[in-house]
Amino acid sequence: MGCFFSRRRKPAQGGQQQQAGAGQDAAAAEEKAPQYSWDQRAKVDPKDYTFSGLKDETVGRLPGKVAGQQFIIQDCENCSIYIFDHSATITIDDCVNCQIFLGPIKGSVFFRDCKDCKCIVACQQFRTRDCRKLEVFLCCATQPIIESSTGMKFGCFQYYYPELALQFKDAGLSIFNNTWSDIHDFTPVSGENNWGLLPEDAVVQDYVPLPSSEELKAVRISTDATRSIIPITRGRRQKSSDESCLVVFFAGDYTTANARKLIDEMTGKGFQLVQTKEVSMKAEEAHRVFQQHAPEFIPLLEEGPVVALEFNGDGAVEGCQSTINDVFSGTKVFVSESKASASQDVENFYNFADMQMGM
Repeated sequence: MGCFFSRRRKPAQGGQQQQAGAGQDAAAAEEKAPQYSWDQRAKVDPKDYTFSGLKDETVGRLPGKVAGQQFIIQDCENCSIYIFDHSATITIDDCVNCQIFLGPIKGSVFFRDCKDCKCIVACQQFRTRDCRKLEVFLCCATQPIIESSTGMKFGCFQYYYPELALQFKDAGLSIFNNTWSDIHDFTPVSGENNWGLLPEDAVVQDYVPLPSSEELKAVRISTDATRSIIPITRGRRQKSSDESCLVVFFAGDYTTANARKLIDEMTGKGFQLVQTKEVSMKAEEAHRVFQQHAPEFIPLLEEGPVVALEFNGDGAVEGCQSTINDVFSGTKVFVSESKASASQDVENFYNFADMQMGM
């Protein structure tokens, strides 16, 4: 019996015509099948996002080649590895005597069973397990964690190439949130210290040389501290003076540029940048930090996060005040009033900021 809706055909030609009609219907259905956005995506080949089993090689990925994907580095020895792009997460397993640069990582970077490696890393979360003798120039938005690891050394991230600033934005990382020296040792050993800080005068290129391959030389790199995307901070190193000063810039079109300008001015005068922070504030928090000056600044908080800088050195308060008056006369800026109040300003702000960021 035929389909209820099928047409009658002449017996001699019916079979062929029915088959032809079915083929045409199937082809038409195929042509009209809906196309979804996920069908249009380029296929991701895991090999493009993996370095595995390499020895004595220089390899890398140029800006735009990773584009927020996950990346895996494993079983590499005596290699120079450069990821000049932002990524989602990166895991590094069983690598020995490698030099590694990792551009901004939106999530976590996890080193496992690695030894004798020198690295430059920017990330949201940093963690190591079962590692030995890693030396890391680090930018990390949250508290870095080491576990079952020894001989770890840390310094402040120091690097520049033209695409790097946008990569930080694409990874959702602020250049002002860097807790590189605030290490948490998950497995401390009584009487021993599993980590320390790199020398203040450590030269980045002595640890991770610029790439030697012709392809990677196309990236215009500078390791000059004055050009670093991340401001170079002292972190937990001992302060040179008992006088610090808090400066807070409020959200606007030129907040980042103004903060960078003040850093250049103050460090040029011999003052030290201890720490920086970018964070959102509410009115009640402003009252705690800015005290009697809070009403002046509360309306500005609705525009976005603030950027805070702590400078240290004899005369830091007067130095900040005079520079801000000279260079930023038309800009609303909070600056500590005196040496006596400045230490409390710094403590109030960074206690609040650490609590907000879950430190």
